Amino acid sequence: MRELIRRIAAATPADRDRGVDALRALAILGVMLGHWLVTALVADSGTVRAVSPLHQLPQLTPVSWLLQTLAVFFLVGGQMAAASHAATRARGGTYRRWLGARMARLFRPVAAMLVVWCVVAGGLLVAGAGLDTVHTLGKLALSPLWFLLVFAALTAATPVAARLHPLWPLAVVLHIDLLRFGLGGPAWLGWTNVAAGWLVPYCLGAAWARGGLRSRATAWVLLLGGAATTAGLVLWAGYPAAMVGVPGAAISNLNPPTLAAVTFGLAQCGAALLLIGPLRRLLRRPAVWAAVALMNLSAMTLFLWHQTAMMAVTAVGLLTGGFLPGLHTLPDGAGWILARLLWLPVFALALLVCWSAFRTYEQGRRRGSTMVRAGRPTEVGAVRRA
Repeated sequence: MRELIRRIAAATPADRDRGVDALRALAILGVMLGHWLVTALVADSGTVRAVSPLHQLPQLTPVSWLLQTLAVFFLVGGQMAAASHAATRARGGTYRRWLGARMARLFRPVAAMLVVWCVVAGGLLVAGAGLDTVHTLGKLALSPLWFLLVFAALTAATPVAARLHPLWPLAVVLHIDLLRFGLGGPAWLGWTNVAAGWLVPYCLGAAWARGGLRSRATAWVLLLGGAATTAGLVLWAGYPAAMVGVPGAAISNLNPPTLAAVTFGLAQCGAALLLIGPLRRLLRRPAVWAAVALMNLSAMTLFLWHQTAMMAVTAVGLLTGGFLPGLHTLPDGAGWILARLLWLPVFALALLVCWSAFRTYEQGRRRGSTMVRAGRPTEVGAVRRA
């Protein structure tokens, strides 16, 4: 282990902003934990259905404030993409080659996941599983793909986003919500916010890459202004308090994104900018940096397979012949919450198995030795600018 830590530290370029990598790792970790905590698969009458604990236990709403971290991911994504694109242009590289390299890193692991789940879905149907069960499982497994499609589209638009002020997409979100909720406009207008809403933190990240957002005053304005605006929208404008979708709710803050979700994301971005300094100091410790670097190396693999890991544990649990608390039972009390927390390490272990099987599709196969054993900066995916 010490040799592994030493090699990662030695392979990290001196100008690598470790704090940015830490923010990305925290964002991915937040999304995974959030899904594991607010998604329950309930076995009932021979079928498996998804239930949100937030519907049964609204007191869990603050969990969505802590673990819905997509805005931070888009902030970091915008910062890294804008910096990478600028560096490519400075070297004389082309937009086409730059974009192709970034898309390959995103979609190689997606292809592997789609193939596996086509086989799984076919096997379940042949084995006699009901269409409702297969639909529920497939929807959960493939739900991360919407995020990747949006992220890919914004990545492709990086040259434009790098010159776009975040207030422009924020204004689009504001006017779309006014049309939908204030003037009774059609619900389909809300899907415009899928691009515009996440473009706000992405443009903030691009501004960060250009040298903006450096002062703590700016970070505090984002944090306090975003939090106050979100609170006002929830208390007086009828927006839901949960920052994730809740089945049965009249309005979802996330599907599609609302103004409340975007202003909440601004608060998260402000908090992230305030944390960057302490994170950089913490990551001077080689062991801490090694953990962050390894997680970033497989960020897309972990993101794509974390729901599958949870479902695999749920399926294996059914083989016991009974319904296990926190795994197959209705989330209707404190007992379920405690039981689900105890299942989290098991989900993590199952995800580790998925990571072992599919990480090469993200990292790419290298001849001769592994990423860490090689110990050269060009072979350490976790410390690449790309």
